[in-house]
Amino acid sequence: MVNQMDKVILAFSGGLDTTVCVKLLEENYNLEVVTACVDVGQPKEEIEKAEEAAKNLGVKQHYTIDAKDEFANEYIAKGIKANAVYEGYPLSTALARPLIAMKIIEIGEKENAKAIAHGCTGKGNDQFRFEAVIRSMSNFDIIAPIRDLNLTRTEEQEYAKKHDIPLSPDKIYSIDENVWGRSIEGDILEDPANEPPEESYAWTASVEDSKNHTTKVAIEFEEGIPIAIDGQIMPLFELVEEANKIAGENGIGRIDTIENRVIGLKSREIYEVPGALLLIRAHQALEELVLTKDELLFAEYMSTKYSDLVYTALWQEPLRDDMDQAIDNMQMRVTGKVVLKLFKGSMTPVSRESDYSLHDIEQISFEDKENDQKEVEGMIKHHGLQASIYQKLSR
Repeated sequence: MVNQMDKVILAFSGGLDTTVCVKLLEENYNLEVVTACVDVGQPKEEIEKAEEAAKNLGVKQHYTIDAKDEFANEYIAKGIKANAVYEGYPLSTALARPLIAMKIIEIGEKENAKAIAHGCTGKGNDQFRFEAVIRSMSNFDIIAPIRDLNLTRTEEQEYAKKHDIPLSPDKIYSIDENVWGRSIEGDILEDPANEPPEESYAWTASVEDSKNHTTKVAIEFEEGIPIAIDGQIMPLFELVEEANKIAGENGIGRIDTIENRVIGLKSREIYEVPGALLLIRAHQALEELVLTKDELLFAEYMSTKYSDLVYTALWQEPLRDDMDQAIDNMQMRVTGKVVLKLFKGSMTPVSRESDYSLHDIEQISFEDKENDQKEVEGMIKHHGLQASIYQKLSR
């Protein structure tokens, strides 16, 4: 049990849940609250909203941690190399949570805090993602006021009104955003029977409203990491921003899925991941050119397992680190350029180049005379030999 006036670090967004948490932590837990917002590419106004909300709540110390480049270089880069797609969509929120948790731990150590708090409910995935890292990487107590007090959204709003807690204008939907993706849920979206309203989207044009002409985009990779778009070399964070813009205006990036949460619930989720889809598709196209058949099959398995570990809050699982090392070794040859044609929600690779290409144009050519075609006859005779014997016996 923490002592009176001990400090608690609250992962803070300025939304309803975390705003109410400030007062709850002060009154119900007798703690001095230090708020912290980690910038992983959410809109500037969201960062400013968190700062303003903390000030209005009388918080003595609020931290804004710029982790944009670290998120891109240490987390998104791993996601691209692993083709991290969970149940059909590139992981964005799940990929950012371990980094946010680590930054909160750093603030906790700096402030000599006794506990870390978050505003997660007892139904979602983020409670697992935050707490798994905090428990693995620190000895801080963990407090989850919304979950611990079993509060509904309506009860939170009533609590805020009763205690004169200033609230920023509430959004219709629950939105989580970073540079790698945008998730939208809540309100009418909770019912899978309802079509998502157009106003719920922010990064992507509808297929109908997207460009009426094709767009060709060239993505260059070095050891599995994208380094340039259309010949312009840029830091990965900026490159992802540019990919979001290019893919989004071409109607690429909307995913409407029924997701299987960690606790077993099925949840209707809407995602906007234009840049992630574009870069992962280009990455896969380059892998097809430079990796062997067996490497590609194993990479596909690792992608599925890797994504499941990240989604289910097991970033700190040793197997994830083991796979990163295997993936990094395979990615040493994933260097080259891919050109994709974008049109009305579709992405088609139309050109691939690499010094590590395993495609031998001379051998594959129908004009090749050097390799005698008759040599393959012996191979064919023994291909499927056991199956052939079985079929003869069966007859």
